[in-house]
Amino acid sequence: MSYRAAILFVFTLTSVVGAELITPIPFSMPYDTAKAALGEKLFFDTSLSADGSVSCNSCHDLRTSGTDNVESSFGVGGKKGQINSPTVYNSVFNFVQFWNGRAKDLREQAKGPILNPIEMANTKEGVVASLAKNKAYVAEFGKLYKDGITFNNIADAIAEFEKTLITPNSKFDNYLKGDKNAMNRQEKEGYELFQNKGCISCHNGVNLGGNMFQKIGVMVEYKDPKAINGRFDVSKKDSDKNMFKVPTLRNVELTAPYFHNGLVKDLKEAVILMGYHQLGIRLKEEEVDKIVAFLKTLTGKKPAKYSK
Repeated sequence: MSYRAAILFVFTLTSVVGAELITPIPFSMPYDTAKAALGEKLFFDTSLSADGSVSCNSCHDLRTSGTDNVESSFGVGGKKGQINSPTVYNSVFNFVQFWNGRAKDLREQAKGPILNPIEMANTKEGVVASLAKNKAYVAEFGKLYKDGITFNNIADAIAEFEKTLITPNSKFDNYLKGDKNAMNRQEKEGYELFQNKGCISCHNGVNLGGNMFQKIGVMVEYKDPKAINGRFDVSKKDSDKNMFKVPTLRNVELTAPYFHNGLVKDLKEAVILMGYHQLGIRLKEEEVDKIVAFLKTLTGKKPAKYSK
């Protein structure tokens, strides 16, 4: 199915059948409480990195947006990557993890930064040895896992904690649940434009994204100054060049800068560029303002301990 055909299908589905392609974030997710508590400690622990300087929270700050709000993150020794760090909030709803989808789930994702030479620059053996020096960790892992501290169990605990990082109760979620006064007129008109212009063809589901790969530059070529290949680095298929996991739009007003390369600083600019490159249209300023107003209704409630 072509992209234009997909947009037409989505528009027909929403307008004729009346199906809602976006669903509210649930108030809770099932998870193992004890493992999540251990995972929370690990998430903030810099001893996972080779030099003890970087934690998961360094790039995915839970007290802000689940990101570090910079173009690309800094790892051990001040090394800088190319990719923009996506938010960890609501990542449990993504169908794969990382921009190029190289991790099938949160457990696989948790392993990646630890071993990445630009990020935490550690080894499986190194991180296990580091945590084994902590008697409290030895006891806690021993209670929860038959084989104690292992690389797989470290990733499992972090993933269990990340299941708790959801942001329900946004204005838009309340609107979807039937409170038609949860959004004002401009926001509602922005949602209509979001649907009618075709944004919803990629940004749908509970996460308004995160459930498919899509090429950046579908209608008009997008030239990436960083020449990041996307899905091609995993599949090695030419057709996967410039293909990326569609990012979630949840809390998008908080997660600047935007795009896989982190080169777009402003949400309004991001909407303009997406309209042009993905939909082949030049949105009017009034339309952009309304869509941005709608996108700001996607900001949900963080877990209380990480709220300002």
